[in-house]
Amino acid sequence: MNKARAFALIPAAGMGKRMGASMNKQYLQLGGKPIVARTLQVFQDSPFISGIILVIPEDEIPYCRREVVEKYHLSKVLDVVPGGSERQHSVLNGLNSLQNHASVDDIILIHDGVRPFIDESTLQQSINLASTGVGALVAVQSKDTIKVVRDGVVVSTPERSTLWQAQTPQSFRYGQILQAHHHAVQDNFVGTDDCSLFERSGEPVKIITGSYRNIKITTPEDLVLAEAFLSQQGGGQP
Repeated sequence: MNKARAFALIPAAGMGKRMGASMNKQYLQLGGKPIVARTLQVFQDSPFISGIILVIPEDEIPYCRREVVEKYHLSKVLDVVPGGSERQHSVLNGLNSLQNHASVDDIILIHDGVRPFIDESTLQQSINLASTGVGALVAVQSKDTIKVVRDGVVVSTPERSTLWQAQTPQSFRYGQILQAHHHAVQDNFVGTDDCSLFERSGEPVKIITGSYRNIKITTPEDLVLAEAFLSQQGGGQP
């Protein structure tokens, strides 16, 4: 029996309106290199990753191939595919592209294109856990008290110890997550993340404790914090 391989699916098709920049956030410079290139480099360098599918807006594909994939020699990128109207649709486009490369038992790590600080240990833990047939969710415990609010009025305060902030990667066996996405399409269901689709199909999702450094860069404040993290790592060179 062949050992399962692992592939990364990187959705980076968002418009980044909260960043308020003149270009999509994935191409903003972080230490002299586009954010998405830094994210991809982690998977490029990982010995556990066999290939990468990158999902971006269709009209950016030529630019991204030239200025990211080719410029930074990201040879593990198997395909650059167009995104959809929602993140969920973008992920499904990427999953469909993987049919040319992955088997049903291979592991798929779905990871935001603007989370460049994911570490090697977390990737390995994600692959190992997902290979058992459960969903593997990288998450951190909420630092803050969370309020449930309706019409501007607090209606409840959930117990903080039960609350976790979902990050990525979210990892699954390929056949299972593809089926979960197909069921969502059939039922016209749009979830907030890939684990919500997996949970909906009745499959268990288990937590891998992540890092508070594994931030998703979506605002100018996030970019300032990311520059500080990068400076601490000594990674300011392209």
